[in-house]
Amino acid sequence: MPALLDLDEHIRRLARPEALPGGGECLMLSMEATLELARSLGRSRTKHLPLARVELAALNLGIAPERYLRNFSTYSYAEQARLLSSRLALVGLGGLGGLVLELLARAGVGQISAADGDEFAPSNLNRQLLCTRRSICGYKAAAAAARVALVNPAVAFEPVAVFLDEELMGRFLTGAELAVDALGGLNDRPALLRQAAAAGIPLVTAAVAGQAGFVATVLPGAKGPADFFGSEENGAAENTLGTPAPAVATAAAIMAAEAINILAGRKPGLAGAMLVFDLETMSFERVSL
Repeated sequence: MPALLDLDEHIRRLARPEALPGGGECLMLSMEATLELARSLGRSRTKHLPLARVELAALNLGIAPERYLRNFSTYSYAEQARLLSSRLALVGLGGLGGLVLELLARAGVGQISAADGDEFAPSNLNRQLLCTRRSICGYKAAAAAARVALVNPAVAFEPVAVFLDEELMGRFLTGAELAVDALGGLNDRPALLRQAAAAGIPLVTAAVAGQAGFVATVLPGAKGPADFFGSEENGAAENTLGTPAPAVATAAAIMAAEAINILAGRKPGLAGAMLVFDLETMSFERVSL
């Protein structure tokens, strides 16, 4: 078993040439070798789990962990390493949040905190990835933790089975580089927008109603969609028009892509703008805020 100081040496020894999807060749550390090295490291007081430590060490050596092979060449080794070292705060684990979490975990976002105090109901089955016959009546946060552990155990996931008020939102965002608003309804979104601004971090937000929806990125101190929302006195549009799975998945995919780009160190594509889509007419439009 390798000692910690010899980790780089062992990674180099176990790496093998592999063809890249876009052409060319790279050195790759297989999943089997990654797991073997992670088991030998054991737990430590560092912020990274053993598996993530091995993957980060490989990336820093210019060696691709097999898990992320299909991320290259869309993302560079340095960007993938940055994802593994990033921390994101996700509020909401329903239709949007569950799908966003899945994509972030598979992409290799290293530290994710997610909050939702709700439980699954049968009506969630039409669109919510984390909702199954077995998880109905169970906490969404618990199902999220089980899913992340199954999909990518390199991710340090912190589930919070609580509905956050504005004070708790501020505490929840502490230390995060990015906030993701996957809330349902309208009432809590202005508070999350304010707390993300107070924390000095961008907020990726979205909403869906029927076959239409939008995604936006709000930089600290800027106006966001929540500043223009009405109240829920007459009912949120999602309750009137429904939330079919394709529209939810479309919004979640755009949210995840924007979040990953930001965490990888790229410029936000939707800063100060909303990407509005309608799947009934198959139209997409960019609107300035």
